[in-house]
Amino acid sequence: MKIAVKALPVDDIINDLANQWDLQIKNDSEELTIELPPRLGDGYIRGKSFDSGVGIIEYFCTFKSNYDIVFSIRDTHPLKFIFCSEGIAHHTFEEDDDTHIINPYQNVIVSSSGENGHVLSFKAGEKTRVTSIEIDRERFSKRNNHHYEGLEPVLKELFKDSVAEKKFYYHGNYSLKAADIVEDIVNKEFSGFLRSIFLEGKILDMLVLQINQYQDDQSDENPQILRKSDAEKVKHAQELIQKNLATNYSVEVLAREVGTNINKLQEGFKTMYGLTVNKYMQQIKLDKAKELLTTSEHNISEIVNLIGLNNRSYFSKVFKEKYGVSPNYFLSARKENSSGSRDDEN
Repeated sequence: MKIAVKALPVDDIINDLANQWDLQIKNDSEELTIELPPRLGDGYIRGKSFDSGVGIIEYFCTFKSNYDIVFSIRDTHPLKFIFCSEGIAHHTFEEDDDTHIINPYQNVIVSSSGENGHVLSFKAGEKTRVTSIEIDRERFSKRNNHHYEGLEPVLKELFKDSVAEKKFYYHGNYSLKAADIVEDIVNKEFSGFLRSIFLEGKILDMLVLQINQYQDDQSDENPQILRKSDAEKVKHAQELIQKNLATNYSVEVLAREVGTNINKLQEGFKTMYGLTVNKYMQQIKLDKAKELLTTSEHNISEIVNLIGLNNRSYFSKVFKEKYGVSPNYFLSARKENSSGSRDDEN
């Protein structure tokens, strides 16, 4: 099923969708939301435009039928930065037969040309979360953009193309940081004025990330941003640590096991878990030790061996640093609880 909407501004897109589906619009300081009724599916579509020429549309929905949202011509089509954080999105240029599949944590940068529009497609029964940053280049060019200094030449020309003369498509790789920003946006911590300035700030954060990723991809040097394949190797390393707590992997051995190098593994752990490999390994071992101290019949020496920290005094030191009490505190509490339970039975 096809739904035709205006290409800009975001307010018109939301209004067009609401009118064609005969839905009410919720308005929170010009952030417009339509909630899908059961006859259409589940979820919502939400959007807002800003005076700076940036806007955002969030599609967080599961449709009952296939839907093609066709963005029709206006004076100028927007420059779109589209990010998928759940499900699969499908993008097509109106004049093309080729469909671009956007998988989770991937982004695309899109600009159509002339009178040609975009089509964003959603498949029936597929829970999808897509965030689209919409740049009205004519309005955006009126702010102080410092001549787009520092941008890669192709991207610089794309921003300057205020009448959308050139078609452009870039398919980006994996970005966990962008997914974190989407979560911040979705959580809707603020309302009213605070929500408005919070949202604009997050949009600009997302824009910086996606531009940086594009430029990283175009660089002749080794990519600096975590790629999907790198993230999968980091996840594999994390699973090895979880499954083999008694093993004290060195970073070098762990990197070799999952097929990457030490630097990428360390950067991956910092990006995905906020810790170095060794700090993450220590945290997992200590968390397991706390669990065993609380729920098992093992003594401290046995637990130290089970988690691969053979030095008991070192274990006690790092355990207290993390939890603020010694392992004996949990052991004593467990014994008291056990004793209390037996007294109750008697």
